[in-house]
Amino acid sequence: MTAEPRRTSLYSAHVEAGARTGEFAGWEMPLTYEGALAEHRAVRSAAGVFDVSHMGQIEVTGDGARDFLQRMLTNNVDALSAGDGQYTLMLTDSGGVIDDVIAYALPGRFLLVVNASNAQACVAWLAGHADNDVVVTDRSSSTAMMALQGPTWEAALAPLEPDGVAAGLGYFQVAEAAVAGVPTLIARTGYTGEPGVELMCPWDAAPEIWSALMGHEAAPAPAGLVARDTLRLEMGYPLHGNELGTDRTPLEAGLGWACDLDTEFTGGDVLRARREEGLGEKLCMFRMTERSIPRAGHEVVADGSVVGAVTSGTHSPTLGIGIGMAYVTPEVAAPGTPVTINVRGTLKAAETARRPLVNTSPTKG
Repeated sequence: MTAEPRRTSLYSAHVEAGARTGEFAGWEMPLTYEGALAEHRAVRSAAGVFDVSHMGQIEVTGDGARDFLQRMLTNNVDALSAGDGQYTLMLTDSGGVIDDVIAYALPGRFLLVVNASNAQACVAWLAGHADNDVVVTDRSSSTAMMALQGPTWEAALAPLEPDGVAAGLGYFQVAEAAVAGVPTLIARTGYTGEPGVELMCPWDAAPEIWSALMGHEAAPAPAGLVARDTLRLEMGYPLHGNELGTDRTPLEAGLGWACDLDTEFTGGDVLRARREEGLGEKLCMFRMTERSIPRAGHEVVADGSVVGAVTSGTHSPTLGIGIGMAYVTPEVAAPGTPVTINVRGTLKAAETARRPLVNTSPTKG
């Protein structure tokens, strides 16, 4: 028997706003409100807010927490001071990606934000490797999360956060402040390429913040998961389950910059060996030069041979063309390489490209 999808504490607010909902990673989430095109453009030109309460939050505490996370994550946790965040990855012993993670250092604890579909796996992996001086606690069911993104995010948040804590944060910094009177962790992070913040608060208090955000003249547009996907694809941000998984290392995905190979971490030996051996494939971006919309699974063809496959594809609202990401042979991954995409049996012209595909608002910090 299939379990019913879970709902966030903002579900009623989404319904009242006319959201079209759908299942995602075991959750019934808003896909669109006014329409994905309008929501995408609102984030690029002004501000939008996403309910991302389905994401997982894992707290790691104890005297050995820092050393433990230094072993379990790919980036240099020792570089984090209280109030700092960091993009990193959690790997299997064989170097495959369990998940990509944002790790925050907070007074007396660390907080990891993980993908919804991997939250339980991440908790289990960490708990299974924790020493007696480390406590791993799943905070997902008690923590709500909203992403306020876009060039006018400060105007949207300022009436709710009069102390101005958020405005003083640099990129990937985090601090606690009252938002609409609710104790909230404010992080200068996001998944759209635009400046903005992610707000983490007690689960049942999220409707208060959402209502307050929507209740003034600089209110952001509510945005759903469809726009979130087109926004991240224009930036070339990988998504676990599409570009990332346990079958590949971060090196193939172009995430070597988030792996400190001078430190010792789970899977690190595999990555060092792979770096020496050379990579058999690389993740690249591409843009269609012929009218068509690529989709995951479509073959990538160069010089008459199949050289890879699309992992994510869509229509770019900003560029007005089809775009995507694909794993291909290394020589084809070089930006500007002509390729074709097999779209339902018809080869359509494209070229590989540098990330990101669009110019976004300057990111403060």
